Amino acid sequence: MIIVRITMQVLAEKHKEVLQTLLSLTAAMEKVDGCLGYAFSCDIKEKTIFYVIEEWENRQKLDKHLKSDLFGVLLGLKGLLRQPHGIHIYTIQKAEDMNAVISERGKRDDRLWLKKQGE
Repeated sequence: MIIVRITMQVLAEKHKEVLQTLLSLTAAMEKVDGCLGYAFSCDIKEKTIFYVIEEWENRQKLDKHLKSDLFGVLLGLKGLLRQPHGIHIYTIQKAEDMNAVISERGKRDDRLWLKKQGE
């Protein structure tokens, strides 16, 4: 799995425009072959910082996306930012779920909670 994390520090007066653009990309991203997830959020303390997270099946499908017009829309926001996009691409070899957390914590209440969720 490939994770892409994009940080955008938006000019304060362009906040709404960037937000609308990110919202408009959501439906289209859900249809892109190989995209397992797309989400964005706003920093809690600094409302002009947005984070975009994309999850991809593999590098080949991500590379195709990076060349697409859709990704071009995201890059096209550069004129609305205080500084260039911060883009990081992570290759994940192994992913774990809540069982790993509960195993590490070793608390009885956590194990009971997880068991109830499976019922």
